[in-house]
Amino acid sequence: MSTIAEKQENLLEELSLFQDWTERYEYVIGLGKSLPPMAESEKSADHLIKGCQSQVWLDASFENGKVHYVADSDSLITKGMIALFIRVLNEETPDAILTANMDFIEKTGLKEHLAPTRANALNLMATQMKQRALAFSS
Repeated sequence: MSTIAEKQENLLEELSLFQDWTERYEYVIGLGKSLPPMAESEKSADHLIKGCQSQVWLDASFENGKVHYVADSDSLITKGMIALFIRVLNEETPDAILTANMDFIEKTGLKEHLAPTRANALNLMATQMKQRALAFSS
């Protein structure tokens, strides 16, 4: 089982294979497209991440000591961005999520290429995912 730090390293290695920013962008969009669809009934106001330019819904459940995230967005790039976080935080314990260092997102180079409001959304997503994990911590 990979740790959160190992999953982050793997993701950064994959992104480093793309020299061109547009290829990285396409890769992130592809990650978003691979997310399981979120039920329309789940796309409610209480699952909406407030402050994002696009609509982003996030929900979490707790099973066998692990947090399971589901998310969706009306924007492909935003859905890709939340997919990055799900990839590293999904199926982890609340404590591991709460103590995870989320600086890896800086190393992706995404923030420099996104509009300031979208870059800010990355921080909001990380915060929301940690808040959902906090709800399940003992």
